[in-house]
Amino acid sequence: MTVETDTSRCIAVGNCAAIAPAVFDQSDEDGTVLLLDAAPPEREHEPVREAALRCPAAVITLHENTPASDE
Repeated sequence: MTVETDTSRCIAVGNCAAIAPAVFDQSDEDGTVLLLDAAPPEREHEPVREAALRCPAAVITLHENTPASDE
């Protein structure tokens, strides 16, 4: 899974940071989403999916079928 966020549409509710704090945070400046991990480990996938569903501005995009990196 890879994650993208569109901060230009974020309304700073903070659901994402509350649901998946290992992947999302909020800017101290304006409260908009900060993406901490664009390729979270599998244990974070379910919270990330939940955060995307609960985002009132729909700023989180998930790419579920991204192959694992060889790094």
